[in-house]
Amino acid sequence: MPEITNTEFEVLEALWAQHPATANSIIEQLNKHKPWHDKTVKTLINRLVKKEAIGFEKQERHYLYFPLLERDAYTEVQSQSFIERLFRGRVSPLVAGFAKKNNLKKEDIDELKLLITKWEQDND
Repeated sequence: MPEITNTEFEVLEALWAQHPATANSIIEQLNKHKPWHDKTVKTLINRLVKKEAIGFEKQERHYLYFPLLERDAYTEVQSQSFIERLFRGRVSPLVAGFAKKNNLKKEDIDELKLLITKWEQDND
C-alpha cells in the first residue's frame, strides 16, 4: 500500500466519488470545498500515478484517471496502522477518548453495540 499524503488523499477522494475523470473535472470537484491551483492538482495526480494509486487511459486529447486502490481496502489498512501506532493495537482507548470528549453520537454508539453483538455471536 503506497504512502498517501493528506492532499493526495483529497484527490483520491474526488476520484473515488466520480471516476473516470479528467484532470479538469478533478480540479472542479476539489474546488467545491476549497480553492485549489490547477498546477498543484496536476502535480498531485502525477504523484498518485507514480505511486500506482491511480491509473489513466488516454481518450482522444484527454487523460481519464481512475483509482487503482479501493477506498475500503485503503481505509482499513490506514485505520489499522493508526491504531497500531497510537494505541498499540487496542481500539478501546480510541473509543474511550471519543466518549470522554462527548464526540460519540447516538448513531455511533448504536453501530458499536451492533458490531460488538455481531462479534460476540461470531466468536462464541
